[in-house]
Amino acid sequence: MSQSYELKAEVRERSGKGAARSVRREGKVPAVIYGDKKSAMPIALNYKEVNLKLHAGGFLTTVATINVDGQKIRVIPKDFQLDPVRDFLMHVDFLRVSKNTQLTLELPVHFINEEESTGLERGGVLNVVRHTVEVHVPADAIPDQLVADLAGLDIGDSIHISNIALPEGVTPTISDRDFTIATIAAPAALVSEEAEEDEESEAEEAEGEESEGDESEGEKGEE
Repeated sequence: MSQSYELKAEVRERSGKGAARSVRREGKVPAVIYGDKKSAMPIALNYKEVNLKLHAGGFLTTVATINVDGQKIRVIPKDFQLDPVRDFLMHVDFLRVSKNTQLTLELPVHFINEEESTGLERGGVLNVVRHTVEVHVPADAIPDQLVADLAGLDIGDSIHISNIALPEGVTPTISDRDFTIATIAAPAALVSEEAEEDEESEAEEAEGEESEGDESEGEKGEE
């Protein structure tokens, strides 16, 4: 589970585009805290502090505490907006969380034991179908990632969600099928060799059929 952190903030008295631009000119980021059946709270955060957290990784999967003028509120970032040209952080949405809050998040998939995969040793390629998996998870027990073990997998084998040991309380949002996470695909060279072998086999079969046809016509002629 990612390490929680705290950010200091102040209440924004005004909202709207004009007020947000004014906040940014002061070196701050406009944001809002919502949820938990309470009124939305417009706030302003120090730009450098929140930008560092954004680029540290796990921003949308880590519960944080926002200190708003002495009032500490547990939240998780739900969304953020970047300037499309300058990649400048423009706005952040935070969701209030409590002990029993259930969240829906995208968790990254981490692959281990690649050196113990027979298929990869033979030159196979790891074809990742899902880099992340959407799950339901308790707010107080968010794992950093899901772990997929490649040990013993050969070319043609697949990893499904059922092959991943999910932490307690974590369930995939897709529950009606055992969906694929990744496969061990054959290398291009091996695929080409197999295709050539198939073509040669088909050619040999065709030649055999032609020879049988010639012999049959010869027998008819003798009659």
